Amino acid sequence: MSQPHASEHRRIAAALNVELRQVDNVVQLLDDGNTVPFITRYRKEQTGNLDEEQIREVRRQVMACRQLADRARTILRLIESRGQLTDRLRTQILQADSLKRLDDLYLPFRAKRRSRATTARERGLQPLADMVWDAADAIQTLESACRPFVDPAGELPDSASVLGGVSDLLAERIAEDVSVREFVRKAAWNSAEICVSHLNTDHQDAHAFRDYEGFRQSASRLPAHRCLALNRGEKTGVLRVRIKCDESGIRDRLRNRPPFGQHRFQDLLQAAADDALVRLVLPSLEREMRRELTRRAERHAIGVFTRNLKNLLLQPPLPPRRVLAIDPGFRTGCKIAVLDAHGKCLATDQVYVTGAAAKKLANSARLVELMTEFDCQLVAIGNGTGCRETEELVSMMNAESDGDWPYVIVNESGASIYSTSPVARDEFPDLDAIHRGTVSIGRRLQDPLSELVKIEPQHLGVGMYQHDLDPKQLRESLDQVVESCVNAVGVDLNTASTSLLQHVSGFNQRIARKVAEWRDAHGPFRCRSQLLAVPGVGKSTYTQAAGFLKIHSGDEPLDATWIHPESYPAANRLLDRMSSSASDLLRATPGDLFYDTLQRLDRAQLAVEFDLSLPTVEEMIATFERPCRDPRSDLAGPVFRRGVLKLEDLGVGMELTGTVLNVVDFGAFIDVGLKDSGLVHISQMAAGFVSDPHDVVAVGDVVTVWVLKVELDRRRVSLGMVGPPEQGTDDGPENPAAAHPARSIARGVE
Repeated sequence: MSQPHASEHRRIAAALNVELRQVDNVVQLLDDGNTVPFITRYRKEQTGNLDEEQIREVRRQVMACRQLADRARTILRLIESRGQLTDRLRTQILQADSLKRLDDLYLPFRAKRRSRATTARERGLQPLADMVWDAADAIQTLESACRPFVDPAGELPDSASVLGGVSDLLAERIAEDVSVREFVRKAAWNSAEICVSHLNTDHQDAHAFRDYEGFRQSASRLPAHRCLALNRGEKTGVLRVRIKCDESGIRDRLRNRPPFGQHRFQDLLQAAADDALVRLVLPSLEREMRRELTRRAERHAIGVFTRNLKNLLLQPPLPPRRVLAIDPGFRTGCKIAVLDAHGKCLATDQVYVTGAAAKKLANSARLVELMTEFDCQLVAIGNGTGCRETEELVSMMNAESDGDWPYVIVNESGASIYSTSPVARDEFPDLDAIHRGTVSIGRRLQDPLSELVKIEPQHLGVGMYQHDLDPKQLRESLDQVVESCVNAVGVDLNTASTSLLQHVSGFNQRIARKVAEWRDAHGPFRCRSQLLAVPGVGKSTYTQAAGFLKIHSGDEPLDATWIHPESYPAANRLLDRMSSSASDLLRATPGDLFYDTLQRLDRAQLAVEFDLSLPTVEEMIATFERPCRDPRSDLAGPVFRRGVLKLEDLGVGMELTGTVLNVVDFGAFIDVGLKDSGLVHISQMAAGFVSDPHDVVAVGDVVTVWVLKVELDRRRVSLGMVGPPEQGTDDGPENPAAAHPARSIARGVE
């Protein structure tokens, strides 16, 4: 694609509040084939320390500019090929600042479906319509102008039919006029309301949409989740949704606009304008507005999904522990997988949570045997059907033995899909699908990122209406999140799965498979430079990937750090200056001489002496301070439980600790150890006004909540984060701002 004009770079720089030089450099780096993670971490001197989100936004806006330029060139070519391109139209097309503006300019030249105007044109009325529009002096009166076209025995038997055809042609011209469409579009948006005109109560899904009966809301204030809900209701046939605007007000204002208000044939033009508005423009704009509302809602929903997904993937791994994983179930029993500290499956089994007390006791004893035999330290329980009954069995296991084994409830979304996937079959060819899913539950507790990358993100249960979103846009956005998370954490080159490797900067599925095959054939990598021996890994791919791939206990100590191989000479010079070596770097601990020397370095002086940029020197020293840093280590770990909590045990005002499972526009769902998660409504998230729940919590946060309301019949519990409800109430404080200050949230900050 061609480069956007320099003025577009200036516009992007102003919009993002960065320098033009930074935008220019980012665009050049992207065009040279560099990945966003690589640019973010290893080209700070060129980007001026732009973060990953800023770089992705530059890329998004540049791609939009290039798409606009490509569309403009296509339209110019199409119009020119028809011999209808004027200098004025060319200028308008080249200066168009949106795809919508381009579409408006191209509308008169599009291939048209058969219409009333088409019929009038076939009857030879176009010249007369043009003369009327231009108020030509040749027209004495409309009646006299119509006579030559009247054919008493034909399709135009009288002047009225001729004027009708002329009016149809004028209406089409008005509807395709750029200024008219812009005027009506703006006026329609200012007054548009979304209205549910019908609720099909006979539909089997009607109960899910009953709150939308008689629904009416300004289009400009329609929340994203409500827009998507209305779309789903309309798609399933439960709802009929329309956009209504101030049609009469728009018509009156349009009539007074030139040329309709002071035209020689004012009455005819105004009637044509009314017809154009009601029959052509408003229906077209209603469809356009629905598409725009849906686009905004989808973009917002994808944003919610990506934020939740990022927080889910960056949950901290457990210190090496053996785990007994349980996939709960009633009829077919609970599937069990015993995993060693590195996720290797050591054994599988099956127990039951149903039956007589003696049978439950025998199953509890079997769990004790497995925990003892394999020296397991922790139990991972999937949160599916039978989860709480499994909790009771694990609690019985602890009560009937000398063990005190904690358990964690693990979100098992997507585990069943993974269990039948090609990735799972390749990993566990000798295991049944049911046990593969159980292994996945245990592994996603041990190392969430390494396991969850094997599952399509839309199946992980942290989205909002994800199955109603544009699949292509959703896929692209989620892929970016996975790429970002994998490269933010880094990958152990000698232990990472193909599923993990394929998301490394510069890699793809084919290269990841080649790397794994080379590793299987030649043994562990001893240094990063051995990657160049892998078929398909050239110098460019190596440059993009090497810094994100770690080798521990290899030939080159710096291979275990975030330092890129291209910076090894400078790093070794800096270590020499400190009278240290790369081996000392990995052995250093905070407070020793190495760290003391590091803190006293003059960064600006080193940048001049080593002929490096200051950001590069600062990044190198930051890496020396935490050479093997994993950003997940700063975050709070999972909540360990030892007892069972039932809905019947809850009382208003009870204080609980829970884990945030999902964050949506209207609040957050919290796992407090119940069969079903509780909801903290956005109004109960903080003492003041909260516009976005993501400003308060994120997926994986460990939070303190209070019970506000328990509905046993509906199996629902309402929770709050601003403090216990006032005495004598069941629903918590009416005014959240008057409640107690919120307790601190156990949330790590990178």
